[in-house]
Amino acid sequence: MTLKDSADAVLAGLGAVRSELEEVYKDLHAHPELGHQEHRAAAGAAERLRNCGYRVHEGIGGTGVIGVLANGEGATVLLRADMDALPVLEETGLPYASTAEATDASGRRVPVAHACGHDMHVTCLLGAAQLMAAAPEAWQGTLVALFQPAEEPGDGADRMLTDGLTDRVPHPDVVFAQHVLPYPAGQVGTRAGSFLSAADNVKITVHGRGAHGSAPQAAIDPVVIASMIVVRLQTIVSRELAATQPAVVTVGSVQAGTSGNVIPESAELLVNVRTYDDETRQAVLAALRRIVDAECDASGATRAPQIEEGTRFPPTVNDDGVTREVSDAFAAMFGERAVTIEMQSASEDFSRIPDAFGTPYTYWALGCADPDAYQAARQRGTVAQEIAVNHSPRFAPVLQPTLDTGVQALVTAALTHLGKPGRTSR
Repeated sequence: MTLKDSADAVLAGLGAVRSELEEVYKDLHAHPELGHQEHRAAAGAAERLRNCGYRVHEGIGGTGVIGVLANGEGATVLLRADMDALPVLEETGLPYASTAEATDASGRRVPVAHACGHDMHVTCLLGAAQLMAAAPEAWQGTLVALFQPAEEPGDGADRMLTDGLTDRVPHPDVVFAQHVLPYPAGQVGTRAGSFLSAADNVKITVHGRGAHGSAPQAAIDPVVIASMIVVRLQTIVSRELAATQPAVVTVGSVQAGTSGNVIPESAELLVNVRTYDDETRQAVLAALRRIVDAECDASGATRAPQIEEGTRFPPTVNDDGVTREVSDAFAAMFGERAVTIEMQSASEDFSRIPDAFGTPYTYWALGCADPDAYQAARQRGTVAQEIAVNHSPRFAPVLQPTLDTGVQALVTAALTHLGKPGRTSR
């Protein structure tokens, strides 16, 4: 049976379950949950997997769910979807828009929305898992469906691994994942090699000497120190890296003082660094430390700054051979809707899972923007201004053809390995 024959056989059932999957998506969208709080989504995924005949493991790393379906000898393929939402107030105007609130990790009450599209990831994987289970004659091997918590805070994959993920499932021969991005719905975009950046979050605290706002001569102003640091950090990318060496340095938060007439004792900066290789990462972080130390020294700071490295996301570097196989399969399935995509400066913790297994992987983009609106904005040169991006309160994938395409992509990718003679799971 050829790959096309297998895909046609599995996907023949999509029409019969389409409306059901659309309702699953709308329900998930209307009931988002923050990282490590995905109890409802996890329970729903586990129930649907069991109903399809999967052997299910729950509560891995907190709320992680795994379904394993063995279907004879052959390769083992792992498909991953993330489940968590964001502390964002939804402004999409959809009839199934979220009005949910939750208490975040710091104890604050916040609005919650699926402003990154993880609800679509979950629904697509549930659909692919259901269709694969319904057509066992079309493939052979073992399919693992993994629903991961807490991608947004960056520790969901690590928690699943710490909780014994690699001992609970068959060793995969390949791992796949996808993410909705603001490209035309119906497109799938692949890229070999570097795809998503690494990300480092850094907290900087600079120390001065407080005084009355009317007597700056009595102070060492940490607000001025912080301001100079913000400006100088912008020169790392523009003046210390080659034009062919991509990186991003963003100061996302500056906090100091509580009154206009009081010079505070300290100031805090939160910095985000994006890089694609370890050499660039080390160079940028070293430059950051040098600049912070120098600015504090130049201003006569009362003590050395505190530079604390926080959450780190690894880079996503797709395997060349696996990506080529999947790209060829997508070209046969989707025709001109299968495209090569540029590197993205977003970050993910997905790669920690295949890296822990020592397994090759590929991760692709799933277009989710209204194709007509995207094309009109492109003609006007206003895509960045008009097409809502991930994490925007106005971000929401168009339901179709995004959902169908995502299910088709996962099934097609899985079938590049399942059922191939001579390939066995390790």
